[in-house]
Amino acid sequence: MYVGGRGNAAARRWSRAWVRLIGSGLGPRRWATLEVLGRRSGEVRRFPLGLADVGEDWYAVSMLGECAWTRNVRAASGEVVLRGRGWGPVRFVEVPVAERAPVLRRYVEKVPGGRPHVPVRVGAPLADFAAVAPEFPVFRVTRR
Repeated sequence: MYVGGRGNAAARRWSRAWVRLIGSGLGPRRWATLEVLGRRSGEVRRFPLGLADVGEDWYAVSMLGECAWTRNVRAASGEVVLRGRGWGPVRFVEVPVAERAPVLRRYVEKVPGGRPHVPVRVGAPLADFAAVAPEFPVFRVTRR
Protein backbone atom coordinates (compact mmCIF):
# COMPACT_ATOMS: atom_id res chain seq x y z
CA MET A 1 0.00 0.00 0.00
CA TYR A 2 3.04 2.30 0.27
CA VAL A 3 4.86 2.05 -3.05
CA GLY A 4 7.58 4.68 -3.25
CA GLY A 5 6.94 5.83 0.32
CA ARG A 6 3.48 7.23 -0.47
CA GLY A 7 0.19 5.63 0.41
CA ASN A 8 -2.10 4.49 -2.36
CA ALA A 9 -5.87 5.13 -2.25
CA ALA A 10 -6.50 2.21 0.11
CA ALA A 11 -3.74 3.35 2.47
CA ARG A 12 -5.16 6.88 2.55
CA ARG A 13 -8.65 5.55 3.38
CA TRP A 14 -7.25 3.38 6.19
CA SER A 15 -5.22 6.33 7.45
CA ARG A 16 -8.30 8.56 7.66
CA ALA A 17 -10.20 5.85 9.55
CA TRP A 18 -7.31 5.32 12.01
CA VAL A 19 -6.97 9.08 12.54
CA ARG A 20 -10.63 9.29 13.62
CA LEU A 21 -10.51 6.18 15.79
CA ILE A 22 -7.19 6.86 17.52
CA GLY A 23 -7.80 10.60 17.88
CA SER A 24 -10.99 9.87 19.79
CA GLY A 25 -8.93 8.24 22.57
CA LEU A 26 -9.78 4.64 21.75
CA GLY A 27 -6.88 2.26 21.85
CA PRO A 28 -3.71 2.05 23.90
CA ARG A 29 -1.50 5.02 24.73
CA ARG A 30 1.04 3.95 22.12
CA TRP A 31 -1.44 4.83 19.36
CA ALA A 32 -1.79 8.54 18.64
CA THR A 33 -2.87 10.90 15.92
CA LEU A 34 -0.22 13.45 15.02
CA GLU A 35 -1.53 16.93 14.20
CA VAL A 36 1.01 19.22 12.58
CA LEU A 37 0.76 22.29 10.37
CA GLY A 38 1.47 21.57 6.72
CA ARG A 39 4.72 23.22 5.69
CA ARG A 40 3.22 24.56 2.45
CA SER A 41 -0.52 24.76 3.10
CA GLY A 42 -0.41 25.95 6.71
CA GLU A 43 -3.40 23.67 7.34
CA VAL A 44 -3.51 21.03 10.06
CA ARG A 45 -2.41 17.64 8.73
CA ARG A 46 -3.22 14.44 10.61
CA PHE A 47 -1.31 11.16 10.60
CA PRO A 48 -1.86 8.00 12.69
CA LEU A 49 1.26 6.90 14.54
CA GLY A 50 2.39 3.97 16.62
CA LEU A 51 4.74 5.11 19.38
CA ALA A 52 7.65 3.27 20.98
CA ASP A 53 8.39 3.54 24.69
CA VAL A 54 11.97 3.15 25.88
CA GLY A 55 12.31 3.58 29.62
CA GLU A 56 10.25 6.60 30.62
CA ASP A 57 10.43 8.23 27.17
CA TRP A 58 8.12 7.96 24.18
CA TYR A 59 9.24 8.14 20.55
CA ALA A 60 7.64 8.58 17.14
CA VAL A 61 9.24 6.60 14.32
CA SER A 62 8.57 7.18 10.64
CA MET A 63 7.99 3.69 9.26
CA LEU A 64 8.29 5.06 5.72
CA GLY A 65 11.51 6.95 6.34
CA GLU A 66 11.59 10.56 5.19
CA CYS A 67 7.98 11.50 4.39
CA ALA A 68 5.44 14.33 4.57
CA TRP A 69 4.89 14.23 8.31
CA THR A 70 8.62 14.27 9.13
CA ARG A 71 9.15 17.30 6.88
CA ASN A 72 6.12 19.02 8.40
CA VAL A 73 7.37 18.36 11.95
CA ARG A 74 10.76 19.88 11.14
CA ALA A 75 9.13 22.91 9.49
CA ALA A 76 7.01 23.38 12.64
CA SER A 77 10.15 23.23 14.83
CA GLY A 78 8.72 20.11 16.45
CA GLU A 79 5.63 21.89 17.81
CA VAL A 80 2.82 19.36 17.32
CA VAL A 81 -0.25 17.91 19.00
CA LEU A 82 -0.79 14.23 19.70
CA ARG A 83 -4.42 13.17 19.99
CA GLY A 84 -5.27 10.00 21.80
CA ARG A 85 -5.19 8.59 25.30
CA GLY A 86 -3.19 10.87 27.60
CA TRP A 87 -1.66 13.13 24.95
CA GLY A 88 -1.93 16.81 24.01
CA PRO A 89 0.46 19.53 22.84
CA VAL A 90 4.00 18.14 22.66
CA ARG A 91 7.36 18.85 21.06
CA PHE A 92 9.10 16.34 18.81
CA VAL A 93 12.88 16.43 19.18
CA GLU A 94 14.78 14.55 16.48
CA VAL A 95 16.99 11.76 17.78
CA PRO A 96 20.55 11.57 16.37
CA VAL A 97 21.17 8.55 14.13
CA ALA A 98 23.66 7.07 16.62
CA GLU A 99 20.92 6.87 19.30
CA ARG A 100 18.08 5.42 17.18
CA ALA A 101 18.81 1.66 17.30
CA PRO A 102 17.18 0.88 20.70
CA VAL A 103 14.12 2.90 19.72
CA LEU A 104 13.81 1.11 16.38
CA ARG A 105 14.11 -2.26 18.12
CA ARG A 106 11.32 -1.34 20.55
CA TYR A 107 9.21 0.05 17.70
CA VAL A 108 9.45 -3.23 15.77
CA GLU A 109 8.54 -5.16 18.94
CA LYS A 110 5.49 -3.04 19.81
CA VAL A 111 4.07 -1.60 16.57
CA PRO A 112 2.98 -4.47 14.30
CA GLY A 113 1.93 -2.10 11.50
CA GLY A 114 5.47 -0.78 11.23
CA ARG A 115 7.16 -4.18 10.98
CA PRO A 116 6.75 -4.68 7.22
CA HIS A 117 8.50 -1.35 6.58
CA VAL A 118 11.56 -1.82 8.81
CA PRO A 119 13.81 -4.47 7.23
CA VAL A 120 14.90 -5.98 10.56
CA ARG A 121 13.10 -8.83 12.32
CA VAL A 122 11.82 -8.80 15.88
CA GLY A 123 14.57 -9.99 18.23
CA ALA A 124 17.45 -9.11 15.89
CA PRO A 125 20.69 -7.81 17.43
CA LEU A 126 20.94 -4.08 18.12
CA ALA A 127 23.65 -3.80 15.45
CA ASP A 128 21.09 -4.74 12.77
CA PHE A 129 18.87 -1.84 13.86
CA ALA A 130 21.87 0.51 13.95
CA ALA A 131 22.60 -0.41 10.32
CA VAL A 132 19.18 0.83 9.13
CA ALA A 133 18.87 3.75 11.60
CA PRO A 134 19.85 6.45 9.06
CA GLU A 135 16.81 5.50 6.95
CA PHE A 136 14.19 6.03 9.68
CA PRO A 137 13.66 9.42 11.35
CA VAL A 138 12.96 9.12 15.08
CA PHE A 139 11.60 11.88 17.34
CA ARG A 140 11.51 11.95 21.16
CA VAL A 141 8.14 13.14 22.45
CA THR A 142 8.55 15.84 25.12
CA ARG A 143 5.91 17.82 26.98
CA ARG A 144 5.53 21.49 26.07
